[in-house]
Amino acid sequence: MQKPPLHKSFLNAFRGLFAMVKTERNFQIELSAFIINLFLIFYLPLSRLDATLILIVSAAVLSAEIFNTAIEKICDIIQPNFDKRIGFIKDIAAGAVVLTAIVAVITGILVYEKYLF
Repeated sequence: MQKPPLHKSFLNAFRGLFAMVKTERNFQIELSAFIINLFLIFYLPLSRLDATLILIVSAAVLSAEIFNTAIEKICDIIQPNFDKRIGFIKDIAAGAVVLTAIVAVITGILVYEKYLF
């Protein structure tokens, strides 16, 4: 199979991102939090290191949600009916998102506390 041109690969990737924004409620919530963080990065006098930490953990949460959604969609194709094993796989993927989000919130508290209080 021949690889598509580079610009087509980017178009496909952005199509996937837009699909996430349009269809996935949790991604929309997490993207809103990311936008708030971007605002805070530019509004508050964050150091480069603090801004970088916020960007990294924000990107990690969004990426974890994308991977979780991909895993769930694959599982739904493989087994459209309820299956405990598939449910366990989905729970593990969702757990990765929750863990990443918890670490992101803790990081946000540690970073922003010195600028807000």
